Amino acid sequence: MEGRRVALAAVLALSGCLAVACGGSGGRAGAEGGPLIGVDYPRSDTDFWNSYIGYVPKLAGGLGAEIKTTNSQNDIAKLTANVQTLVGQGVRSVVMAPQDTAAVAPTLQQLKSKKIPAVLVDTRPDTGEAFMVVRADNRAYGEKACRFLGEKLGGEGGVVMLEGDLASINGRDRTEAFNDCMKQNYPGIKVFGEATNWDGAVASQKLSTVLTANPDVKGVYMQSSFALAGTLQVLKQRGLLVPPDDPEHVFVVSNDGIPQELKDIASGNIDATVSQPADLYAKYALFYAKAAIEGKTFQPGRTDHDSTIIEVRPGLLEDQLTAPLVTADGGTYGGVPSVKYDDTSLWGNNLS
Repeated sequence: MEGRRVALAAVLALSGCLAVACGGSGGRAGAEGGPLIGVDYPRSDTDFWNSYIGYVPKLAGGLGAEIKTTNSQNDIAKLTANVQTLVGQGVRSVVMAPQDTAAVAPTLQQLKSKKIPAVLVDTRPDTGEAFMVVRADNRAYGEKACRFLGEKLGGEGGVVMLEGDLASINGRDRTEAFNDCMKQNYPGIKVFGEATNWDGAVASQKLSTVLTANPDVKGVYMQSSFALAGTLQVLKQRGLLVPPDDPEHVFVVSNDGIPQELKDIASGNIDATVSQPADLYAKYALFYAKAAIEGKTFQPGRTDHDSTIIEVRPGLLEDQLTAPLVTADGGTYGGVPSVKYDDTSLWGNNLS
């Protein structure tokens, strides 16, 4: 109990600092008097990550921190070089979102040797330590998509799962959870798992191939919005981009919660998404980066921002943020509640 009280006190104290933009740090100060934090953006070729990139400088200012930024463009070699550049610029902590979660281990070790804490966003390293991982429960993403499609298809037919990169913990978590859920709860549905490496063109080609050979496919699970435009184009070319009440309709679940997905749910082009919190990723990544500089520590348990910190393994904590299922009607599917697409709490409805 004592450990949990200490953890709660630390979270509440830091939340207060966040609200009033506490000044001062245990490390080098930036030009505005706040700590200097390095942020490597993982890519800028998707709406989701461009939204994250937009949030970071705004939220850093509110936190009283200065940032130095780089972009690794989904290239682990560039990430390694970028981190070295940031360290050379005097940053006291580094925020990054490595897409290859195995290959990032040497970079984490280098930061540890220099006593520069790392905060990882969206992805969790396969090995190695970090001060905190800021992420949502990616297994829950796969589970929610499974429950929605399983109910919509009545437990029958076929579903195409456009997988991400299985070199990423995110791709593995979403794939394994979706498959496990289907096997346990909807054994009458056949899942066609197609690896795409987060590449929209590859996803389109593979979806088209599966639909040609399997006309009974009535569902698509895209593990990220990278495949959104291509999926809709393939369905349109085949005369399957029809309203949800049409017998030819193919039910589509995406994953990100970008504004375009919400618009497509409203128009009936797709049916659901899981809203991955781009705003909260930026907010709490910077929050923990500053906390690390200030010598704060955390323990597993509930936080004051509706999330849960878990201990993934010794030396690695993960703050699992909320990521709701979003649907046209805000209903409950297979026991999973959803939020209606026009709900003002969704970050995708609050971009200026």
